[in-house]
Amino acid sequence: MSDKKTVTSRRGMLKGAAVAAGAMSVPMIATAQTTSLRFQSTWPSKDIFHEYAQDFAKKVNDMAGGKLKIEVLPAGAVVPAFQLLEAVAKGTLDGGHGVVAYHYGKNSALALWGSGPSFGMDPNMLLAWHNYGGGKELLAEIYTSLNLDVTSYLYGPMPTQPFGWFKKPIAKVGDVKGVKFRTVGLAVDMYTDMGAAVNPLPGGEIVPALDRGLIDGAEFNNASSDRLLGFPDVVKNCMLQSFHQSGEQFEILFNKGKLNALPAELKAIIDYGVQAASADMSWKAIQRNSQDYIELKKQGVKFYKTPDAILRAQLASWDKIMVKKGGENALFKKVLDSQKVFAERAGQWHNDYTVDFKMAYNHYFGKGAKKS
Repeated sequence: MSDKKTVTSRRGMLKGAAVAAGAMSVPMIATAQTTSLRFQSTWPSKDIFHEYAQDFAKKVNDMAGGKLKIEVLPAGAVVPAFQLLEAVAKGTLDGGHGVVAYHYGKNSALALWGSGPSFGMDPNMLLAWHNYGGGKELLAEIYTSLNLDVTSYLYGPMPTQPFGWFKKPIAKVGDVKGVKFRTVGLAVDMYTDMGAAVNPLPGGEIVPALDRGLIDGAEFNNASSDRLLGFPDVVKNCMLQSFHQSGEQFEILFNKGKLNALPAELKAIIDYGVQAASADMSWKAIQRNSQDYIELKKQGVKFYKTPDAILRAQLASWDKIMVKKGGENALFKKVLDSQKVFAERAGQWHNDYTVDFKMAYNHYFGKGAKKS
C-alpha cells in the first residue's frame, strides 16, 4: 500500500472512531413516565367542594412535573357519592375526595371527624388533634378494623355550618319536633333526639326534595355551595350557627396499594400538596363564602341566628349520643377520650389567648361606628 493510501485509510479510521465516540458521548434523554390516578369526588361538578378537590389535584400535578397526574371526576361519574370509600378500597377508583362523616354507617366513630361540637374545638383545632394528637392513628385503626385498604389525608377546615334552610324559621326548641330534615353523620342522631324526622340525602338530591315537599328543611354546608345547589330558589329562610357539624374538614382518600407503589418523591409531593391545599382552601372559603353570603341576601334570603336555647339543646342531645355510642363502640369511646384530652388543653389556650374579634369589627362597622 502506498504512503498516500495509508494516510487516507488512517484518516478514515480516525474519523469513524471520532464519530462513534461522539455518538457515545451524547447523553441519553430519559422519557419520564406519567403515572395517572383516577379520583372521584362526592360533590356535583359545579360545587365549590369539587373545585377544592381539583385544586388539590392541580397542586400535586404541577409539583410532580409530569411524573404524576391526578384526574378528579364529579360525584356519580363512577359510583354514587356514598359508595366512594368502598370504590377506593377495592381499586375501582385510585382515590377520592369527600368527608369522613359520609362513612359513619360503617363505624359510628367515623362521624367524630366532623359531627358534634368536638368539645369546643373549631375545625382547625380538630385538624391539629388529628395530625398531632393521635387522630390520624385512630382513623387508620378504624379503617384497618373494617378491612378497608385505604390511606386517608384530612385537610381543609370548613367554616361553621348553618343550622339549615327552612320553609319557616325555627324560633324555639319545640319547632324542631316533627320537621322532616336532611343532615348526615351523627347529626342524624342529634336531630332525631330533638324530635326531627331525618333523611340523610346526598348533596345533589336535597333541593329537589325541598322543592317537592319531601322534606321541610335541610343543611348542606356553606353560602357558596348552598347558593349553587339552589337553596334560595325553593326556600328563603336560613338559620346560622350550629353545633351539629361545627368542626368538619375534608378527606382525600388513596387506594393504599396504588399510593404505596409510588416512589418516595411523589409520596412527599402528595403529602405537601395536601398541606398546601389545606391553607389555600381556607383562604378561598373566606373569599367566596363572604361574597356568596351577600349574593344570597340580594336573592331575598332572610338569615337568622339560631337561638341559644336550640344550641344548648344540641349540646344536651350530643351528651346522650356520646354516652350511648361510647357504650356500644369501644373505638367511638377511644376517639372521644383522645379528643377530650386534647380539647381541654388546646381549648383553654385558645380561649384565653384569642381576642374578641367581634369587638373590633363592631368598632369599625357596627351600629354607632364612626363613618370615615
